Amino acid sequence: MGYIGSHGVAALHKYKYSGVDHSYVAKYVLQPFWSHCVNLFPLWMPPNMITLTGFMFLVISALLGYVYSPHLDSAPPRWVHFAHGMLLFLYQTFDAVDGKQARRTNSSSPLGELFDHGCDALACAFETLAFGSTAMCGRSSFWFWVIAAVPFYCATWEHFFTNTLILPAINGPTEGLLLIYVCHFFTAIVGAEWWVQHFGKSMPFLSWIPFVYEIPTYRVVLFLMTAFGVIPTVIFNVYNVYKVVQAKKGSMLLALAMLYPFAALLGGVLAWDYLSPSDIMGNYPHLVIVGTGLAFGFLVGRMILSHLCDEPKGLKTGMCMILYVVA
Repeated sequence: MGYIGSHGVAALHKYKYSGVDHSYVAKYVLQPFWSHCVNLFPLWMPPNMITLTGFMFLVISALLGYVYSPHLDSAPPRWVHFAHGMLLFLYQTFDAVDGKQARRTNSSSPLGELFDHGCDALACAFETLAFGSTAMCGRSSFWFWVIAAVPFYCATWEHFFTNTLILPAINGPTEGLLLIYVCHFFTAIVGAEWWVQHFGKSMPFLSWIPFVYEIPTYRVVLFLMTAFGVIPTVIFNVYNVYKVVQAKKGSMLLALAMLYPFAALLGGVLAWDYLSPSDIMGNYPHLVIVGTGLAFGFLVGRMILSHLCDEPKGLKTGMCMILYVVA
């Protein structure tokens, strides 16, 4: 019967959100700032409205990228980079404040968590488009979406098992977003061309490093983010899930099987791009990233809803298989 059964409805009433943020930047710098900001919002303003407003900042940012860099391979005016940075900063602030507003008005709810994290999942795609225009990544912009989506999905998967959203000392929602909007502001000063130069030219003092001298700067950044951001985070997620599964004497293989829908989505899109005669990622990066991002948001929403309702069977979906049929 629909998405939620009677057991799920009962579980919703018992659900309590639990989250831990170990970030020192958040604890000592941003949390005090966010605690001050929440007082700027009237008590009658629903937390979900704050969430939606913050999300719309990223939609505007993505639209700016589309207008001034339709294929994400041309340099927008420098004020656009500054706008990207400000809009991302506002998104981060509103995303942090909505939970404080919920506690302030005693209006926390499972629906709020679903809506908040659902918007965050979609935000991966829209911010990818903004950063793609800033760094002139072209078809490689899709891989920046991948390195945002992989840790996001794994964190949601970990939350499913641990019942606590655990953010490590260095994490995407805090340090990751901070780094990205600093990159936007930096690009407003040096210009987008800086990102497509050879790494040795963009960073002369690091030109002695072998193998990377003639690689475009944005690709070096992609490799570094993957090596030092994504991989350690995913290992952290898998380890935490493994501890829970072992404690409950469950099957780690079944736990890993929950990642299949995302793997199917990613594999389907890559197969579609490989087989496409029209270079869909190069000619239509916005459509590919937004379309994939919407499907990703659906998968994340299903996992969160399944967790909220304690109904693992709700994770089953054949939606991603259609990509293989299309390909």
